[in-house]
Amino acid sequence: MRTLTESEARVISVLLASRPDRERERLRVVAVPRSTYHAVRRRAYEEGWLRDRYVPHPVPLGRPVVSFVVLRPYADRFEEMVRLVSAEPGAVVLWAGAQIALAVLFCAKASDPRRLTDRLVKQRLAPEPSTVTVRTDGPSVPVYFDFEGLWCNVVGLPGTLAYPHGLGGGMDGSEEGEPPAALSTHQWWAIGELLRRPFSAAEQGRGGHLVGPLGLPFSQRRLLQRGWVVHRSILDPSRLPPYQGKAADQVVLISGLPKPEARPEALFATLSRESRVFPFLFVVGADRWLLGAMGGSAPPPEELRANRRPVLPTLREFLEGIEIVQEPAAGFRALVDHRYDRLLPPEQTRRSGSVATTADQRSPGRVG
Repeated sequence: MRTLTESEARVISVLLASRPDRERERLRVVAVPRSTYHAVRRRAYEEGWLRDRYVPHPVPLGRPVVSFVVLRPYADRFEEMVRLVSAEPGAVVLWAGAQIALAVLFCAKASDPRRLTDRLVKQRLAPEPSTVTVRTDGPSVPVYFDFEGLWCNVVGLPGTLAYPHGLGGGMDGSEEGEPPAALSTHQWWAIGELLRRPFSAAEQGRGGHLVGPLGLPFSQRRLLQRGWVVHRSILDPSRLPPYQGKAADQVVLISGLPKPEARPEALFATLSRESRVFPFLFVVGADRWLLGAMGGSAPPPEELRANRRPVLPTLREFLEGIEIVQEPAAGFRALVDHRYDRLLPPEQTRRSGSVATTADQRSPGRVG
């Protein structure tokens, strides 16, 4: 069975950090030769271990509400459920396993997700889903599909470079509590180019390792600098070989009602520092929290179990009414795979598709 080498494990870790470092800084961190770094980076994308996406801040797109829906579809209606959720205009993520599914919806109003979940129940495609709906103009999604912490823990690296990456939050250029000004035509063009970039590259036959932000025009780099769009490298655990016999091959989704004095930052710190659990997803709703984590099918060594805080008792200190669902990662399919380009209004796409300023054409980003 194919296993990862130490060089591959280290390069994957620095790519997952999604930092805008120059190549020489990445080489210093991973401590591998330049040729090895480039070969591993290319292999990681060709094998599907990683994929790059540009994730927008939901607020400028007019979708400040994001809903995370955990479904347990009826076995005989699974494909119908998939078709219904996939067709939802704001659905940007749909992971489907054999028994559970996870959907992420970017919405204009808090009532929008309810229409979809009501249809699922009314059409008898699934029982009432577990849903956490939040506004994203604050720190309500402190971890959003960030696998760096998990991976560094699996391979035994001493720390992380950028974990955790969240979704939304305060915006550069807008007053606290006020929405940002309406996007200009050129800003719509720049955002559209970034959100479509991974898929345009695939259509043009360019490798996934070439989708990153090096060489972008100024207006697109400006969006990244302001945090209106962020570049992310996302792990696909279902395709990743084990490393030294260790693999995070189980997807675990945990939800519960926060106790009155519970603080999300305290739960996160306790899990990551004492339990050695690094959620790839953490959503803090007003009345329900959701965590996504990865576990191993093989039990950890005895010395590791002895030195870390048990997970379930930790969760019980902060949450009640805890629900835990788990499935092998290999059984999950990414049926809607971080398709943020679906959020672009058709009229804006048509109007801005050909917009490019001479300033952009004169000032490409530096390579290196």
